[in-house]
Amino acid sequence: MTSAPDPCITVSHMRNFVEPDVFALHAEICKTFAHPKRLQILNALRSGERSVTELLQLLQIPKANLSQHLAVLRARGVVVRRRKGANVLYAVSNPKIIRACDLMREVLTEQLHQESRAVRRWRRG
Repeated sequence: MTSAPDPCITVSHMRNFVEPDVFALHAEICKTFAHPKRLQILNALRSGERSVTELLQLLQIPKANLSQHLAVLRARGVVVRRRKGANVLYAVSNPKIIRACDLMREVLTEQLHQESRAVRRWRRG
């Protein structure tokens, strides 16, 4: 009688093996997040859809700049848009994107705290 494979081993093995093409895609999506305004746009969309007008008011950037950033985010599938009457509404395409951004911000915050503690210890001599 054969037993079913251990799902933990299978999942762990699958996490360790990544097709090389996935790393290229991963790098491309990271480039999408490489501009602070795009990260601000995603943060503004964390609670749901927003119109272009709302985004302009929140971000205080020229409409042409916002349009360029939204185009980059749309081209990579990070945000989606829909029309509602005369308005164009944008939303994050997958809530995991917000979670990933939050996780990176947590890592950065922890690093900053560690660095500031190291500087304080250094100053105290």
